[in-house]
Amino acid sequence: MEAKKKRMQELVELLNRARRAYEQEDTEIMSNYEYDRLYDELEGLERELGTTLASSPTVNVGYEVLSELPKERHEKPMLSLDKTKDVEQLKSFLGEQKAVISWKMDGLTIVLTYQNGRLQKAVTRGNGEVGEVITNNAKVFRNLPLQIPYQGELILRGEAVIGYKDFERINEQIEDVDARYKNPRNLCSGSVRQLNNEITARRNVKFFAFTLVKADGAEFENSRMQQLSWLEKQGFEVVEHHLADRASIEEEVAWFSEQIVHNDFPSDGLVLVYDDIAYGQSLGTTAKFPRDSYAFKWADEIRETTLLEIEWSPSRTGLINPVAIFEPVELEGTTVSRASVHNISIMEDLELGVGDVIQVYKANMIIPQIAENLTRSGVKDIPQVCPVCGGATKIKMENETKTLYCTNPECQAKHLKSFALFVSRDAMNIEGLSEATLEKFIGEGFIRDFTDIYHLDRYEETIKTLEGFGEKSYAKLITSVENSRSTTMPKVIYSLGIANIGLSNAKMICRAFDNDPQRMMQATVEELVDIQGVGEVIARTFVDYFSDETHRDLFKRLLQEVKLQKEEGEESAQIFENMNFVITGSVEHFANRREVKEIIESRGGKVTGSVTGKTNYLINNDVQSASSKNKKAKELNVPIISESQFLEMLETGTV
Repeated sequence: MEAKKKRMQELVELLNRARRAYEQEDTEIMSNYEYDRLYDELEGLERELGTTLASSPTVNVGYEVLSELPKERHEKPMLSLDKTKDVEQLKSFLGEQKAVISWKMDGLTIVLTYQNGRLQKAVTRGNGEVGEVITNNAKVFRNLPLQIPYQGELILRGEAVIGYKDFERINEQIEDVDARYKNPRNLCSGSVRQLNNEITARRNVKFFAFTLVKADGAEFENSRMQQLSWLEKQGFEVVEHHLADRASIEEEVAWFSEQIVHNDFPSDGLVLVYDDIAYGQSLGTTAKFPRDSYAFKWADEIRETTLLEIEWSPSRTGLINPVAIFEPVELEGTTVSRASVHNISIMEDLELGVGDVIQVYKANMIIPQIAENLTRSGVKDIPQVCPVCGGATKIKMENETKTLYCTNPECQAKHLKSFALFVSRDAMNIEGLSEATLEKFIGEGFIRDFTDIYHLDRYEETIKTLEGFGEKSYAKLITSVENSRSTTMPKVIYSLGIANIGLSNAKMICRAFDNDPQRMMQATVEELVDIQGVGEVIARTFVDYFSDETHRDLFKRLLQEVKLQKEEGEESAQIFENMNFVITGSVEHFANRREVKEIIESRGGKVTGSVTGKTNYLINNDVQSASSKNKKAKELNVPIISESQFLEMLETGTV
């Protein structure tokens, strides 16, 4: 049973990855035959187990936009848990009983109701009395079963959470630093309560069950552990849990505290609930808390240290964030030497000055924070110029919070997207420089223009000490930088980020000017417009770019950093000159459709996304299919050719 459930989850992940690659990334990771074979296997497992995951490709949950989320009162109030930071208190709570110990996950509590094996309703905890109905959003949680084997009424509770990796990914996509989410819980809360569940679907929300409320007729042998096992058999992911007693509780708490650093999901403590269901229920509740369970909050490990400096870190919006750098201390098993202070208002509240004795801790045992400033010498030396570009800074008051901004519109930190394009796969293809890493390196002053990326070895020792870096990651990055030196002229042109110039345009322009950098820098609008596929808008932006002496200087210096190779297919006969192609469906003789596109462009042709009167050929292996592109091609008398016919064109050189 467990092996089959695991296989079902593997198939869902694999098939979704294949579909995403085909539909969104224009690539294929498996043949249609293989996809259909795995799809049939998944359908068989879903029938056998009576379980269908929300993310399964066998179901299509429609997206829906609501005007507001309806409210609903819970049948029984959802009480908070009594809390302690003392393991001795847990021993006292346990007495002679055994209890289930599990993570206290830091997300949004959800109540689910299933009827006849199908999800009927999902409601948030809300204020404990009244919650919001988010059924439509729950249907797109990544791991939630929409259909389960049990046919009676099932009510359960669990936590909707977003992992740290997805939290960082989503925040990276938000250009306005001020608009970024402060922690995964805030992001999860906003994602679960969306009016448009298409947004929820993109956020990778996961659900972990932690309490079974009702399942009439099911047998649990009076055990919470058995209830959780039963929920797992129904297809739910349940919170990680162990059975503990008075003798083992100290060891269990220690185990969980060691594991938290490996968790992708946020946790702010542990939960104990008596395993004996009848005993726990017989205790009833206080006015605030149930008597059968207890929450254990991490006792923050606090260390005293000395503040060495305030580092000011610019971001892409111009906001300059203060970061406290202090004498390294050991916290929760790791060495910590820096913590974000967020803004000037927090600095002023702490009266934070260099040389102060401060207390630091890790929030949720993960994120370094300043707890208290013991000497409070006061804020001073707020920089009057940006540490990256030297431009003037300005203090702004927004939402009763003082923040520091760079006023220079040309500040490198504000042009993060251009650096991200420069290192992207179709440009210089430098792995290991995500937007977050680029932002960090720019803020540290390592990168001011593109050529600085080729001299990161100047900062080797500093980079190795940065969070997320070490010997191996640094070595991997430098290897990737060195490998990128071997490139082609079109990729260099594309990497400059000239408006409207894609890789295919860059190839056409480089080919027309024989890859001569001098001729390209001196090109006129008229010369460029004469090139097939280059219109007046593209020509104008290209000429405008190289009319700037700063841009010409950067281009020349960049060429000194690289070794240019001939573009693959550069010498090929231009048999497709002035011709337009559309490619659809799967390919068999090429890795993917992108490869077909590159071959067409290398021989002077152009590939577009839709069939029009200007299309010369539609390439589709299923010539007789009733697809919309085939229909359009037939309407316009555009020839539909198979991949074999296209290969024959390449071999014979005739079209």
